[in-house]
Amino acid sequence: MAHATSEHPASPTPLRLHGLSVDGVNQCVHCGLCLAYCPTFAELGTEMDSPRGRIFLIKSLAEGRIALTDSVTEHLSLCLDCRACETVCPAGVPYGRLIEAAKAEIERQRPGGLVRRAFRWLNFGVLLGHPGVLKAAAAGLRFYQASGLQRAVRKSGLVRLLPGTLPAWEALLPPLPASAERQPLPALIPADGARRGRVALLSGCVQSVVFGAHNRATARVLARNGFEVVVPEEQGCCGALNAHGGDHARALDMAKRTIEVFERQRADAVIVNTSGCGAHMKAYGALLGDDPAWAERARRFSASVQDVAEFLAREPLRGPLHSVPMTVTYHDPCHVVHGQKIRTQPRALLAQIPGVKIVDLKESDWCCGSAGIYNLTQPEMATRLLHRKVQNVLATGAEAVVTANPGCILHGSTRRPHRGRSDASCSRSPTPRRRRPIRAAASSGNCSMPEATPWWARASCVTSRPTSSASSGTRAPIPRCRP
Repeated sequence: MAHATSEHPASPTPLRLHGLSVDGVNQCVHCGLCLAYCPTFAELGTEMDSPRGRIFLIKSLAEGRIALTDSVTEHLSLCLDCRACETVCPAGVPYGRLIEAAKAEIERQRPGGLVRRAFRWLNFGVLLGHPGVLKAAAAGLRFYQASGLQRAVRKSGLVRLLPGTLPAWEALLPPLPASAERQPLPALIPADGARRGRVALLSGCVQSVVFGAHNRATARVLARNGFEVVVPEEQGCCGALNAHGGDHARALDMAKRTIEVFERQRADAVIVNTSGCGAHMKAYGALLGDDPAWAERARRFSASVQDVAEFLAREPLRGPLHSVPMTVTYHDPCHVVHGQKIRTQPRALLAQIPGVKIVDLKESDWCCGSAGIYNLTQPEMATRLLHRKVQNVLATGAEAVVTANPGCILHGSTRRPHRGRSDASCSRSPTPRRRRPIRAAASSGNCSMPEATPWWARASCVTSRPTSSASSGTRAPIPRCRP
């Protein structure tokens, strides 16, 4: 658009935050199409909580026209990085890369106090960076839950004494499976019947210790459809959570390590069954694009990465397929539908299963509030968005929600606010009639998940004070549901 170029000329020097290019801000033509698709803008109604407003903030930061104040930090941190805006953007603004650069800059300028820095180091550096430590931590959490200690701590109210958002972290702890369920997959799983190819499977970090059953189901389906599955023993975290959390340096190191490990497998494709990991690994080419030693290797690797539904949907599933008489609805994980542009393939696979009836879900491609670690760092907005998602799910009357992202499953299955005092200004939904519980199911296998019952109408909350914004309009209050 010529008029847009003349009104908003490109900056004479490259725009960078934390050493990362944010020149993509100049592609924005300020049309506003993204506003109606942004969950935080839909909930709050303020310009600076929209993609267009955040792009303006990022551009202003990179040009040195504003400082990273509390208000600016809040608006940027409240972004889900769901990338719904990318799907509808006519100018192709690479918003995901822009917000990751902004969050990395936030961590550089405002790393927080000693406790916060230590906590981030423990999670991003120690747990995600060392699979053995993560497995040991999972064993400890399993004991915490199975021994009854978790129940006692919650009943005593001690969890409420934890600082910051730690009570929300504890509330989101998933039920850890027994040791036998956390065992790694075999290094090589042969194909059933005629061999159609060789694939390498990402077992993941959190995925391997919490959703091992999903990995086994994924490998079983791939093998049954004629693919030899190799599972590299030395693989670790792909770096997606680090990148989304502003930990850019470690994300680069993890990306390089992942490329090295999977290159040695000489597989036809790298298969991923977690949406955030798949979208991040497909973006390694851009992530490492400024590194001459890695740029080409990263581009080749990214081209080999495929989501499991994307991969299997290329040909009809091998039979026989058993009947599953069930009405289901499908929730599109953000980093599948927006990050990888995969929308029809999961539904096509479900349609091949005899007996399955698929019903449409309103706002199926809207974020549920999980968004990587967003539900841990922004529990109030995450709770608000999950409320919206649950109401839409219940309206379908489906017996099960099918999705393909562990974060969505955890967020929908385990986030149940405790009861407490409600402020008079807090609007509470009427208690609905008893419904059949909605179950979360993984699209890659038959493993059962904890039930996500309709607890929402009973959630107690207190309303926070409205926060003023630099933009026009007044931010709607966020209900603080106690985790």
